[in-house]
Amino acid sequence: MDSELFKLSEQLGRLLKANGNTLATAESCTGGWIAQSITDIAGSSAWFDRGFITYSNAAKMQMLGVSAQTLEKYGAVSAETATEMATGALTHSAADVAVAVTGIAGPDGGTPEKPVGTVFIAWADKYGKTNVVKKQFSGNRRKIRAQTVASALEGMWLFF
Repeated sequence: MDSELFKLSEQLGRLLKANGNTLATAESCTGGWIAQSITDIAGSSAWFDRGFITYSNAAKMQMLGVSAQTLEKYGAVSAETATEMATGALTHSAADVAVAVTGIAGPDGGTPEKPVGTVFIAWADKYGKTNVVKKQFSGNRRKIRAQTVASALEGMWLFF
């Protein structure tokens, strides 16, 4: 998986650099793994602005401006929260595009409506374009998180 993430990050870097764009990340369930994968690439400082690890709801609100109403109405693991995280990463950075992830990596925390492996990934750009997807991953905690990182990176290709 590490070689796949390295390859995806490298490809993303070439795409961002070719378009003159920079990226910010906002991560909850992945705990900074997306940013780590990106910064494994030499020269990524040319296209990676910053990463936010907002594991708690308080951090989501304080660092990214996610509204308390969104968290209360939809929950931390929702399309609405993921979208606010992505747009908040743009607002609180100098980046042109952002990706955000929030989910339930397990082994606990799942519900019938949102079982373990439920993840929302959102992308946003400085022009107001957003996209969010819901994924249902399987496996142990590490596998769910790794699949989330790969999907977040791959999704950037579709976003451009």
